Amino acid sequence: MAYNYDALYATTPNALGAPTKVFVDFFDTYDQPNARVLDVGSGQGRDALFIARRGHTVVGVDLSPSGVQDMIDTAATEGLSVEGIVADIASFSPEGVFDIIVIDRTLHMLDKEPRLATLIGLLDCVAIDGWVLIEDERANIAGLKTIIQNHKAQWKIVKETRGTFFLRRI
Repeated sequence: MAYNYDALYATTPNALGAPTKVFVDFFDTYDQPNARVLDVGSGQGRDALFIARRGHTVVGVDLSPSGVQDMIDTAATEGLSVEGIVADIASFSPEGVFDIIVIDRTLHMLDKEPRLATLIGLLDCVAIDGWVLIEDERANIAGLKTIIQNHKAQWKIVKETRGTFFLRRI
C-alpha cells in the first residue's frame, strides 16, 4: 500500500467520507433481498456498512487492520451482518460465491499485472446473474475490459462511463 491508509484510519473516523454515489444509486434500484456482497478494499466500511444497512450480508477485505476493525466495530454496534478480513487483495482468495462484488477505487493501487490477476480471481467468485461493480481510474478500464472479454464466463457490460464499469454475469 503506497499510502498508509492504516495510519489514516487509526486517527480519523470515517476518513473517506460518504459511500460512493454510483454504488448508492445501484443499490437504490437493486431489488434482490439479502444478497451476499464482497467489498474489495473496504477500509473503514464506507460502502460495506451502507450495503449492510440495506439488509445484505457483506464481507469486507482490506489491507488495513485499523480500517477493518473500525468497520467491524460499527457493524457490531448497529447489528449489521458484516465480516471483516485483513488481507492483501492481490493474494486474497474469497470463499464461496457472491451476488455482488464492489471494487471502489482499489484496483488502481496495484501494478498492472497484479491488478489484472486480482480481477480474474474475483470474477471466478461471482454467481450467475451476479454483478461486479468497479469504480477505478479511467486509464485502467480498457485493461479490465479485456480481462472480462477473455474470461471463461459470459459477461454483459451494463454501465461503462469514465471510471465506472458495471458488469453482470449471464
